[in-house]
Amino acid sequence: MSFTAQVRHAMLVERANEWIDLAVDNIEREYPYMPWMVVEGPGPLPSHRELHPTFFGSFDWHSCVEMYWVAVRLMRLVPGTAAEARARRAISNLLTDDHIGVENAFLTAPATRNFERPYGWGWLLALQSELEGWDDGDGRRWATTLRPLATTISTSFVHWLPLLTYPQRIGMHANTAFALLRSLDFAESQAHSGDTSLREAIDEAANRFFREDVDYPARYEPSGADFLSAALTEADLMRYLLDGETFPSWLDSFLPDLAISEPHQLFMPAIVSDGSDGQIAHLAGLNLSRAASFLSIAGALPVDDARRQVLEDAAHVHADAALASVSGSHYMLEHWLAAYATLLLTA
Repeated sequence: MSFTAQVRHAMLVERANEWIDLAVDNIEREYPYMPWMVVEGPGPLPSHRELHPTFFGSFDWHSCVEMYWVAVRLMRLVPGTAAEARARRAISNLLTDDHIGVENAFLTAPATRNFERPYGWGWLLALQSELEGWDDGDGRRWATTLRPLATTISTSFVHWLPLLTYPQRIGMHANTAFALLRSLDFAESQAHSGDTSLREAIDEAANRFFREDVDYPARYEPSGADFLSAALTEADLMRYLLDGETFPSWLDSFLPDLAISEPHQLFMPAIVSDGSDGQIAHLAGLNLSRAASFLSIAGALPVDDARRQVLEDAAHVHADAALASVSGSHYMLEHWLAAYATLLLTA
C-alpha cells in the first residue's frame, strides 16, 4: 500500500483516540521524572512539579510540552474522539494562569533563562501556534493563558540567535535547525500580526548557517542516540525558507545523490535494539522524524523530480519500522514518541 496523504490521514484517524489518551497519561504522570535545575545554595530542593506545575509530567519538560501538542493537534484534526473530554479536563486543570506564571518565572530567572534552549523552546512555540490555529473555545482560552510563556521564549530566541556563532548539527536536542523548524509557524503568525522579529531572526540565522552548505556528510549518520537526522532536518528547514525554484538546486548541492538513494546510511531505518534504554530508544524517533522530513522535502520538489518517489518510498519504510512502538512498548518510548508519529502522519 502506498503512503499517500489519504493513507496517512486514515492511519491518524485510526490512532487518534489512543494517542490522545497516551498523551494525557503522560501529561498527568509525575513519576519518574528527570529534573533540570541550578542549585544556588544549601537547603531543600524543590520538586519537579513545584518548579513546573504545568509541564511536570512525561519524564522531562520538553516531552511534556510535546504531549500537550499531541493532544491539542489531534483534537483539532480529529475532533470527537472518546478521549477528548478527558484531555480537555486535564489540560484545563494544569494549564492555568498561576501555573504558567511559575513556569515563566523559571524561564526568566537569571540562572535558568537558558533552560530547554533550543529544543523545548521550539516545541513550546509549536504548541502555542497549534492553540492559536484552533477555532475552539478551550483552545482560545489556553492560547491566552500560555501566551506569556511563548512571548518570553520568542523574545529569548530573538536575543540568542544573533549571538549563536555556529549551529549545532547533531541528532539530539541541541540541533539548531530543528528548533527553528518547530518555531516557524509561530513566527509566521507573529509576522502576520505585525511582529516580524522572530521570523527575521530565523531567516537570518538559517541563511547564515546553512545557505552555503554543500555535500553534507550524511553517510556518518546516525549516531547511537540520535532521534533527528541533522542532514534531513536542515533540508526540511531550508525548504520552508527558499523559494520553489531555489530549493531543488540547493538540495542537489547539499545531498547530491538522493535520486539514487545515497548515502545508503540515510535510507536504512535505524535498529532499536532495546526500547527500554532511554538513549537507544531515541532511534525509534529517528525513524519517524526521518520519515516526516522525507515527505516534507519531497513535497517541495517539482512533480517530475526523480527524487520525489525515492523520498516518499523511504518515508514509508521508515514509518513501518517505528509506528508500532508509539504505544504498548516501554515508557522510554511512550513518553514522547507520539509527537514524532503525529508529525509524520500530519506532514
